[in-house]
Amino acid sequence: MPGRRQLLMAGAGMAAASLISQVSAAEKSAGNPISQGSASSNNSQHVPQPGKRKLGGLEVSAIGLGVQNMSRKYDTSVPYRPEMLNIIHSAFDQGVTLFDAAEAYGPFEVERILGEGVAPFRDKIVIATKFGWNIDQQTGARLQGLNSRPEHIKQVVEGMLKRLRTDRIDLLYQHRVDPQIPIEDVAGAVKDLMDQGKVLHWGLSEMGINTLRRAHSALPVTAVQSEYSMLWRGPEKSVLPTCEELGIGFVPWSPLGVQFLTGCIDENTRFATGDFRAIESRFAAENLPHNLQLVALVKQWAERKNAAPAQIALAWLSARKPWIVPIPGTTNRDHMLQNTAAAAIRLTPAELSELNQSLDAITIQGQRLPAAVQVYSDVEAPLRG
Repeated sequence: MPGRRQLLMAGAGMAAASLISQVSAAEKSAGNPISQGSASSNNSQHVPQPGKRKLGGLEVSAIGLGVQNMSRKYDTSVPYRPEMLNIIHSAFDQGVTLFDAAEAYGPFEVERILGEGVAPFRDKIVIATKFGWNIDQQTGARLQGLNSRPEHIKQVVEGMLKRLRTDRIDLLYQHRVDPQIPIEDVAGAVKDLMDQGKVLHWGLSEMGINTLRRAHSALPVTAVQSEYSMLWRGPEKSVLPTCEELGIGFVPWSPLGVQFLTGCIDENTRFATGDFRAIESRFAAENLPHNLQLVALVKQWAERKNAAPAQIALAWLSARKPWIVPIPGTTNRDHMLQNTAAAAIRLTPAELSELNQSLDAITIQGQRLPAAVQVYSDVEAPLRG
């Protein structure tokens, strides 16, 4: 049951082989204060409640919880399920209201875990999940490539609703852009689901910028989800400015740089077979010592702010824009409590400027993803014929 990067690599292998050989419905819960409206044209028009943030018109906790690794961790070990449920419950007790999953995580198993975990307080939280990989809906088998055919999306959502034990998905993302399907057709399928009350908001992940604009024009987009952290700042070039222009929220995945920014990785760290980080060149033995300059900087700021390194990394993301909501994942309750508490850490404008200058002086060596996996990001959907 691989996680995000493992499923990307599995898909990349199949895609490479192939290449070589050739607003929304009325709310189901009218009294739910965290699931209202759609994205407007300007993020600054939204004033969230204390301790909350707005993704477009969707109000959520300032920090969410990614549950991807609750079916299998980076090192491929399987977490103790009762403890994962306990973490979900504890996160809610700490004020977390955004929980992020995907059909591809497991596949299916993470959605089952999340559905069971949030059942007691379902109407008080936001469930986000994702479609887009080509997964057999009966067996869970990973088939070649991507699949965002409208009829497939609708079939996927039916399965999601069962696994999540709910009658609606608060935020439904396209996990990766299907290069065979116009984004307008994808938006049309999601709009049908919204009209049925099965989906309330939608978003995209790791998409090309033109596709984001077309998607938003066809059906207002609430949020974009892409990798973003001190370790990978790619979205700053065009994704974040576009989100700000269009009034779209931003949800960073891997906000802690797949544990790098927690300070638990050093120059002697080597990754087990099956751990995706073993094939990311930024963690290769020849690059790791150089890149640890970033960890040293984060640790300096952690001492200065009387915080944990992970908290500095999350506080920095939150300080970038008021419509950024990180979703750190963990299988450790103490780490979840630490991550959630990062919402209380403030960086003054002067501190943020100083920290940014130091970050700008560090150039990360190596790539965030292997080329066969990176090919799934920044994809532009085809135009309608």
